[in-house]
Amino acid sequence: MLRKHSRIGIAGHWSDEDCDLLIALHARRSAPSIEAWSKAHPDRPLVVVLTGTDLYRDIRSDPAAQRSLERATHLVVLQDQGPLELDPAARRKCTVIYQSAPQLAPAEPPRRGLHVVSVGHLRDEKDPFTFMRAVERLRHRSAIRFDQIGGALDAACEQAARRTAAGCPNYRWLGALPRAETRQRIRRAHLLVNTSRMEGGAQVILEAARSGTAVLASRVPGNVGMLGEDHAGWFELGDDAHLAQLIERAADEPAFLATLRAQTIARAALFDPTEEERRLVTLIHSALEDRPP
Repeated sequence: MLRKHSRIGIAGHWSDEDCDLLIALHARRSAPSIEAWSKAHPDRPLVVVLTGTDLYRDIRSDPAAQRSLERATHLVVLQDQGPLELDPAARRKCTVIYQSAPQLAPAEPPRRGLHVVSVGHLRDEKDPFTFMRAVERLRHRSAIRFDQIGGALDAACEQAARRTAAGCPNYRWLGALPRAETRQRIRRAHLLVNTSRMEGGAQVILEAARSGTAVLASRVPGNVGMLGEDHAGWFELGDDAHLAQLIERAADEPAFLATLRAQTIARAALFDPTEEERRLVTLIHSALEDRPP
């Protein structure tokens, strides 16, 4: 997006390359680059993009992440609840820029049954166990099919996925898949389920919205910031019983599924690549214009 407007370099860390502006992804992980840049170029713009682990964990307790907030001239969060996690001084230099994805034409879902997909590597922050427990509650509903996509990042997650697959004939753990294939699977599903404990701005939610697929999600700030407070598909974090009830309701009540889908699609314009580019370029121009002479 920026290459149309400027010369861009992408690196794992800043190594004294001469440039007019630095964009650092992740306040904690990029802290060494942020510190080095601010010392070398205190008069140049420093944009720090905050992830979910930054907003909902690290800036509360990690000194390096906290120093990154102080050193940044501009902050970016990826959904509209993000600024609420910042103190007033940090909030004043914060911009919301939603991530984006190309629009995919909605698929015609299968006429029989309900197809549910969960996408994300199996790790604690994504809370994959809540999805598996909901599947177990619905293992008797053979017309509801469940796919879980994502590599297992620890042995406990892998064992749980294999145990769920062995006990629930309507569940498949598909492991890590290429992004293009994953997007097609989201597009062909009736429901995407996001069970995360923390999210900076879930890519899979916006990909569902850009594909015409309804979303059920844990009511955590990062998800609320993507879908809006009035979304009908919220369940409390870890509440597999309520998640199972929502899935059954979507299977049994076409009007409820249609409402979920309409609400999700209504957010899709926020996640248009042209809108992300517009907000990003506006921020960069503003940051450079604010630079001291």
